[in-house]
Amino acid sequence: MLSKIWSYRTSYLFIAPFLICFTLFIVVPIIASVCLSFTYYNGIERPRFIGWSNYQYLIAQDMIFLKYALPNTFKFAVIVGPGGYAAAFLLAWLISRLRGSYRKWVALAMYTPSLTIGTAMTIIWLPLLSGDRIGYLNSFLLKIGFIDVPKLWVTQPQLLMNSMIAVTLWSSMGVGFLAMLAGILNVDKTLYEAGRIDGIRNHLQELWFITIPSMKPQMLFGAVMAIVTTFKTGAIGVELSGQNPTPQYAGHLIVNHINDYGFIRFEMGYASTISVFLLIFMYFANKLSWKLFGSKEE
Repeated sequence: MLSKIWSYRTSYLFIAPFLICFTLFIVVPIIASVCLSFTYYNGIERPRFIGWSNYQYLIAQDMIFLKYALPNTFKFAVIVGPGGYAAAFLLAWLISRLRGSYRKWVALAMYTPSLTIGTAMTIIWLPLLSGDRIGYLNSFLLKIGFIDVPKLWVTQPQLLMNSMIAVTLWSSMGVGFLAMLAGILNVDKTLYEAGRIDGIRNHLQELWFITIPSMKPQMLFGAVMAIVTTFKTGAIGVELSGQNPTPQYAGHLIVNHINDYGFIRFEMGYASTISVFLLIFMYFANKLSWKLFGSKEE
């Protein structure tokens, strides 16, 4: 056994950088977070073991988590995750129908928002959603008579979540979108020819019977990226409203709850507990994605 391992020593050198980085920045932090979740730790004193107390408080007594963070995250994830995923796939498919240089420029225009969300927030979204009469959205709706008074899109609790969802959907065209576009463009063209011979008559039938089954790895990657992006989003509500926490916790997500306890209250042990809960939540969401788009070989 050892001799066989030694015979592949050159291969191990190639994967060593990845393994080292993965261990240092993924495995070690996860293990440390799990261990700290069973302690009281304020960042100054030594961690003090308290058993399951943090988890008991999280699921039974933390009313901000139970009443705001968890339901808000669930609503946000259910809409933004599948919505952003479907929008990314639909746009990738529509762009794939373009010919010539138009395709790359349109793809770049769709992908750019995911790279420049900070700039877009300043020059597009904040002026657009401004709560006064000169805000672009309020000005337009007042002009056409759709509303009588300006709406406080980012400071009114009833409207903040909808604004967060709209901004996040717009900026969700990230690497998952590029993966789906690449998957669609690389489907074997002979499959479409064979499909026409077998009775496929329109593009929607091609999409359902040929394109989607042929790009399941890219669909899986896009689903995983959509889940990760959705659950790690937290700053969007604070950036839009300019308040931390958001008004009446309307935009308070699990990530905001982690930041609150970890970097404001410095209750690192409890913040680790919330992080472990979020990790488990994301794990089961990813398992669902594997069941939908994975295969036995994968």
